[in-house]
Amino acid sequence: MPGSETMGMDMTEQTARAEDAAAPAEAAPLANQPGPTQPDPEAHAAELKDRLLRTLAEMENLRKRTDREIADSRAYAVAAFARDVLGVADNMRRALDAISPELRASAESGVKALIEGVELTERELQKALEKNGVSQFTPRGEKFDPNVHQAMFEVPDAAVPAGSVVEVVQPGYMIGERMLRPALVGVSKGGPKTAPARGQAAVNDNAAKAAKDS
Repeated sequence: MPGSETMGMDMTEQTARAEDAAAPAEAAPLANQPGPTQPDPEAHAAELKDRLLRTLAEMENLRKRTDREIADSRAYAVAAFARDVLGVADNMRRALDAISPELRASAESGVKALIEGVELTERELQKALEKNGVSQFTPRGEKFDPNVHQAMFEVPDAAVPAGSVVEVVQPGYMIGERMLRPALVGVSKGGPKTAPARGQAAVNDNAAKAAKDS
């Protein structure tokens, strides 16, 4: 019917106008809500600066640690080889010590040349060791130090303080600041009392053990 169609169209228009009027009212509360908080630029810049400084400090520590490891590798890489070479140096020294001054004086020219050749070889070997950071030490007259000395026996000697190195059986060697091989020594037993040196309590133990083993 014509009247029904007109009535339906009027109701549709009224409904559309009501929805349009309600939309701003519903959107108004949303417009009043606060937006997301913006970060403080100064605080953000300070945080980034702190992170950068921490990263730079870590990189510097890593660089120093790497340089130290490289230096140690270069300094102590020959330790095993140098320790083996020390046996050659010991044998040369024993051979030279076995030649008495009388034998040297009465030896023929060829034998003297041989002795001088061995002495020259020993000096060159010591120079080669020193060039690679290996140095020899003979602690005669020093206080016994178990960190770098090994007591082989005790020597009764009232003329020197107890716990002093009075005889060096075999010299010791250092590589850089580390001990490569301890010196084999004899330690005085008698004499005036002195203030105990570092590790002095180990003197009697080492000496007593060496005397028992011998």
